[in-house]
Amino acid sequence: MKYVFGPVPSRRLGLSLGVDLIPPKTCSYDCLYCQIGKTTCKVIEPSAYVPGEAVVAELDETLAKVKPDYVTFSGSGEPTLHVELGRIIANVKGRTGVKVAVLTNGSLLYRPEVRERLLKADMVMPTLSTVKEETFRLIHQPHDDLSVSRVIEGLKSFRKSYRGQLFIEVMLLAGFNDRDEEIEALRHVILEIAPDRVQLNTVVRPPANAKAIPLDRTRLEYIKRVFGERAEIIATAPIRDKQHFRGTLSDAVLEMARRRPVTVEDVAGALDAPLLEVDKAVKALVHKGQLREQTHLGKDYYTA
Repeated sequence: MKYVFGPVPSRRLGLSLGVDLIPPKTCSYDCLYCQIGKTTCKVIEPSAYVPGEAVVAELDETLAKVKPDYVTFSGSGEPTLHVELGRIIANVKGRTGVKVAVLTNGSLLYRPEVRERLLKADMVMPTLSTVKEETFRLIHQPHDDLSVSRVIEGLKSFRKSYRGQLFIEVMLLAGFNDRDEEIEALRHVILEIAPDRVQLNTVVRPPANAKAIPLDRTRLEYIKRVFGERAEIIATAPIRDKQHFRGTLSDAVLEMARRRPVTVEDVAGALDAPLLEVDKAVKALVHKGQLREQTHLGKDYYTA
């Protein structure tokens, strides 16, 4: 499979079958905290980055064998950059009835055609981490034609027409957007957007830039109280679902590590596999040069 991966366990979506429509690392942002790495192609013009028919064929083949909780469009870049996103979502809904989620940075929702492509999704999860232009540019390093006011107006317009669940993710970085005045201004705008949930996140895996420092639990809890009853902290939420993988243990480890940095404990818990066996498989893959090891906040992470 080139475009479909998993199913993999998700903190927010249960058993999630991933769809990757964008080549790495093509995005409208170059976020300090991105666990996939630095953006190498920064664009805002949607295009057919991968063939839609091939994606649909892989989805049909996979969904005939597994029944995930969600088909999730995310992956190696910004999924709303694909011009056929709406058609592919409609295909999934029409043929299978499986719920669809889209994880997006929300930067292109100011474009009516992008909003239209997302209307059939059951859940859309955009990011809004600040309402201040200077902070926006520091954290996200966006395309020159983007501004935080444009992003906010796009989110407000989308909320008016969208009937599914809208969860806004707030990515919090120490020293950037965690000050009281930042949080209060953001809270005010998010109340205007009126999402179903506000999900507070921070840096839990190796980021693209070492300047991205996580918040501690005490500060996260305080910010949660500021945002009120719709807010939840997802940064340390455990993975409860088990992954249904095909092939060898090494194949499963590589598939997980291709999408995000993982620890041995992550893999063992997700695959319901003995820790010692996973550790042995990971070390063998490192020795072969198929996995790269890096340490972040005292933990060893592995990336394909």
